[in-house]
Amino acid sequence: MASARQGGEGWGIMGKLPARIRLADAAFALFDERGYEQTTVDDIAERAGLGRTTFFRNYRSKEDVIFPDHDRLLALIRDRLATSSHSTALVAVSDAVRLVLLHYVDEGDLARRRYALTSKVAALRDREIASVGRYQRLFREFIADWMGGPTESASLRAELMAAAVVAAHNHVLRRWLRGESSDPVTEVDEAMREVLALFRAPGSSPEPGAGTTVVAFRTGQDLDALLPSLRRLVEDDAER
Repeated sequence: MASARQGGEGWGIMGKLPARIRLADAAFALFDERGYEQTTVDDIAERAGLGRTTFFRNYRSKEDVIFPDHDRLLALIRDRLATSSHSTALVAVSDAVRLVLLHYVDEGDLARRRYALTSKVAALRDREIASVGRYQRLFREFIADWMGGPTESASLRAELMAAAVVAAHNHVLRRWLRGESSDPVTEVDEAMREVLALFRAPGSSPEPGAGTTVVAFRTGQDLDALLPSLRRLVEDDAER
């Protein structure tokens, strides 16, 4: 009788949770018990004590139960970036990265269970990689615009910077998911400072002490013939 009553109390607590959370809890429990491929939408709905219609009102498929709401997260990032000015663009990028990290941290154990599952199921891992690509594309487009438009140089630098931003976030996130970081927010802020230090703002001057590196080499040409070419190289570097 005691165990039955305890089970009833547990179900009462479960019943108070929003349907979306109940479905997610039921799904991950079944994935642990039966495996991802062997679990169906009907299994998840039944375990959660809900109907199939309720399931599809909250999720489009069982895959959607696993992943966070990337559309909503991307919208939050887009909104944060849109509030920035040219001078605060890099601050906005750092804030946007922190927003994503905090979402995972707030999920707590659910995020760790997702990480364990996607590490084992190739199809889910591929979907996660595709989702990462959407974040990188958003950052790349914002950074390219901040750098002054779709020139070849700006496009390449934006691609490199966006990749570095996403890599820094993912490095810290994986450390937290594996239980290796007790303060991921501080870590991601430090990681972003490292990333942003690699990229100079458009039109900014080199850091004090930075100068032109001259490489010595031997040539059969007369020095007077070489000086005009060397001068042009130095001038081009100063303009950049």
